[in-house]
Amino acid sequence: MDKKFDLDKIEFCKEPPIQEPDRQYYYMKKCRESVKAQEAALGRPLTACVQNFGCQMNARDSEKLRGILSEIGYQIIDTEEADFVIYNTCTVRENANLKVYGHLGTLGHRKRKNPHMLIGLCGCMMQEPQVVEKLKTSYRFVDLIFGTHNLYKFAELLCLAMDSDRTIIDIWKDTDKIVEDLPCQRKYAFKSGVNIMFGCNNFCSYCIVPYVRGRERSRNPEDIVNEIERLAKDGVVEVMLLGQNVNSYGKNLETPITFAELLRRVEQIDGIERIRFMTSHPKDLSDELIEVMKDSKKICPHMHLPLQSGSSRLLKIMNRKYTKEQYLTLVEKLRAAVPDISLTTDIIVGFPGETEEDFQETLDVVRQARYDSAFTFIYSKRTGTPAAAMENQVPEDVVKDRFDRLLELVQQISKEMSSRLEGQTVPVLVEEVNTHDKGYMTGRLANNLLVHFPGDEALLGKIVKVHLAQGKGFYYMGEMVQ
Repeated sequence: MDKKFDLDKIEFCKEPPIQEPDRQYYYMKKCRESVKAQEAALGRPLTACVQNFGCQMNARDSEKLRGILSEIGYQIIDTEEADFVIYNTCTVRENANLKVYGHLGTLGHRKRKNPHMLIGLCGCMMQEPQVVEKLKTSYRFVDLIFGTHNLYKFAELLCLAMDSDRTIIDIWKDTDKIVEDLPCQRKYAFKSGVNIMFGCNNFCSYCIVPYVRGRERSRNPEDIVNEIERLAKDGVVEVMLLGQNVNSYGKNLETPITFAELLRRVEQIDGIERIRFMTSHPKDLSDELIEVMKDSKKICPHMHLPLQSGSSRLLKIMNRKYTKEQYLTLVEKLRAAVPDISLTTDIIVGFPGETEEDFQETLDVVRQARYDSAFTFIYSKRTGTPAAAMENQVPEDVVKDRFDRLLELVQQISKEMSSRLEGQTVPVLVEEVNTHDKGYMTGRLANNLLVHFPGDEALLGKIVKVHLAQGKGFYYMGEMVQ
């Protein structure tokens, strides 16, 4: 938990506090009493499952949901055979919505056999009015629905759901409010995501995110630094600074601050050994940030820099606000400042109106940028975005052919780039017990690649030196050096 509250000292004879997050701790206490009563009736502990369907920001939100549920008294489990199941949804692609509906169908059958079961839905998908209407008519067994802007109210809303025989729905269109200092159950004890901003102002023509996450709003740098200092005291050695576009951090604060300056402050925090961040929009990548990365001893030499298309014509239609040439200039600057940097990207194939010439421009950027890896996507119509209504949708067979050609090139270059450290001895953060090879551990290099090497659980969370004996394309096999 980021802020220490003693729930047992909260008195119910008083009105709920107005101030946040005190108000939410009050409702956590109320929920805890309800959980205890139900456990007594059932003669066993109550369990809860949080399923995350989205991005790294969603994953961080899910850690908060788990932390609140744990504080309330639920035992957190990984399977949906739980007394309370909540889906933290994504809506970047239509398929993500269909996946949630499929899971809900299964839960509906399970709830009919277990009437005490609770089902909740939150996240980006809930910000779409047509989704909520569909849930109200076809999935009336759902108990709780809320969106992205009021996740901090989870305990209060769950308290209402526990006492109600109807679906509790609380969707906000937008907000300027930021509430932190809530319980959080991290997946890893030694590394953590840290939200530095919320929302997006870019309105790329294919993207639904600004409509469901709202406008950009940045956290105060003092609050971010304080949170990371607490994490460091709790044993965290690596932080990932999270935002839809971290490069535009701080512009809307009362006292503006650049993302580069925030990184300088985080670098000064004792105990933090590694700093990562995601995601960077090319249009806002400053020379100041590149300089900070060049001089830093803690910022990992990895940059995820979404390209989307190599065609300047298409980039303009996508509303990306940079050209192919400007993007490649950024790549040159990054490689000059941080020669061993690992570059990764996102690429869309089959955007409306994409010609073979446009696609060849994308292949040209891939050849010049030489990415360590790339997330490649076939364009998916997203209802509610300008691109969904565009003419000249590319035929499916043409898109598939282009996608296959892109994937082949990306994989060929990735294999070459990812093996360039073979034979070197490098620092590695040990993250997990290897599930495939007994007696092996899995660690992550500063450039974000994985390495598997002999070791045991005592190494978890430590940064050790590993000799990279053999590159396997997208990971290494290695030996720890004492």
